[in-house]
Order: sequence, then structure tokens, then C-alpha cells
Amino acid sequence: MKIFISADMEGISGVATNQQLKTPHEYQRFRKLMTADVNAAIDGAFKGGATEVVVADGHGNMSNILIEDLEPRARLVSGSNRVMCQLEGLDDSFDGIMFVGHHGREGGSDVTVISHTLAGVCVNEMKVNGKIVGETELNTYVAGAFGVPPLFISGDDAYVKEVQETLPNVEAAVTKRAVDRFAAELLHPETAQNAIRQKAESAIKKAKEQKAVTLTGAITFELEFKGPQQAKMTTTLPTVELIGPKKIRFSCTDIVTAYKHMWACVIIAMTATNGVLGNVNA
Repeated sequence: MKIFISADMEGISGVATNQQLKTPHEYQRFRKLMTADVNAAIDGAFKGGATEVVVADGHGNMSNILIEDLEPRARLVSGSNRVMCQLEGLDDSFDGIMFVGHHGREGGSDVTVISHTLAGVCVNEMKVNGKIVGETELNTYVAGAFGVPPLFISGDDAYVKEVQETLPNVEAAVTKRAVDRFAAELLHPETAQNAIRQKAESAIKKAKEQKAVTLTGAITFELEFKGPQQAKMTTTLPTVELIGPKKIRFSCTDIVTAYKHMWACVIIAMTATNGVLGNVNA
């Protein structure tokens, strides 16, 4: 059984503030904790019957996990130059996808720790076929195009509640209780990692019962950005329609193509955040 793990950082054990993921000495601490949470999921997956595990580092520059400390039975996709963002390496050879250390969407119904959707500097809200989505739901739809079902999530309690509204059958390990966007009641990392290990094992044992979440037909994305300059610059793609000062819309024939298109728009919007594109002739 081949398992894909998409790993993020905001939902891992110990994280409560954005500064912990930015301040140099704090960031190094949390790289270790991220790696430990991922290792717990890998160990649980193998205990549950997995025979192969691939991990895609999906936070920030997407090179946070310490390869020298990673569980040696797994392989790691690292680095930020990716067409498929947090799903780089996923295909129809996988039997399930797990989300470790993920977080709630920006503007969700409950406060989740360090909530955002893909790029906090630019994305305010994202909709797929009219439904507001966070990263986990979005990635699940893309995985569904390859026939890969969602099996497991880990993160704060509000994130778990949010995701299970759409994916009620996923196993979930709660790593902390959300207090505010930048505050949490934390479990000890060993306690959180034990929960991750146990729930991951259970998820793999039940994997054959789970079904992929599929979207058929044309896919329409609507993105609301934080600044009008971000929305405007995405219209350099002729398929993108400006539907408001900060809102865009585009449609594609399938979810994988639409996901790539969305990621291109987000990259453009991030570049345009401060209204400076930089030296394009360099």
C-alpha cells in the first residue's frame, strides 16, 4: 500500500504563533518538531500496513523537514519550484493521502491557529465551484482526480472540525486547542505524536473502506485577494476574469488543470503584493 503525506507546519505540535515559524532560532526548533510529527505519521502508516510512503514538504519554501532526521523508510519531496505545490509527486499509484500539520482556512467559521489559504500575504478567500475551501479540502479534490482517497489529518481542534464538515470519515489527530489565530493550548509534542501515530495506523487499516472525493465537469475557481493590485496582475493570464476590485474567476476543464492555474495566479499575486515586480531583465 502506497501512501502520500502532505506536510504543513502551522498545525504541528507546539506551534502557536507565526513568529515561531519565522524567527531564525525558533524556526529551527519547529523544523525538528515538524519532522517528528511527520515521522510519527510515517511510523503509524507502516504499522497500519503501508509498504511505501512519500512525503511532500508543503510549508513556506517547502524545504523545512530535516532529511537527516526523517524516518528512513520514507522518501521526501523538498524545494519550492513545483507545478503541483503541496501535491508534487502525487499520481494514481497511491492508495491514500494524509495531511500532517495542516491548518484551517482564512475566514473559516471558527478561529484556527495561523489560519490562511495557501498564501497568507495575498489570498483572502478561495472557492471551488462556489464552495469555500481550505488547503486540505482543495488538495483532496485534486487527489480525487487520481483516485486517491483522504485518510488522515492532524492539526488543531478547530481545523479538524472544519475539515470533517466536508470529510467526515477521515481519521484525525488533534495536536492543540485553538484559542486565537495566534494562540493555542498545546499538548506536549510526545503526546501529540503518539496520537498522530495511533490515528495514522488506524487510518491505513481502514484505507480500503475510503473513497476518493471527485469533482466532474468544468471547474470554476474564484479567488479574493487582499489587494486590488494582486487581483489585477493575475489578469496577465488571458483566461482570468476580474469580477471585482479584489476578485477573479476562471474555469478549466478538470480539477488538476484548474489547480495548476490557481497556483500560477497565487504566484503572480505574491509577486505583486508590494506593487514591485522586481528586475524582470535580471
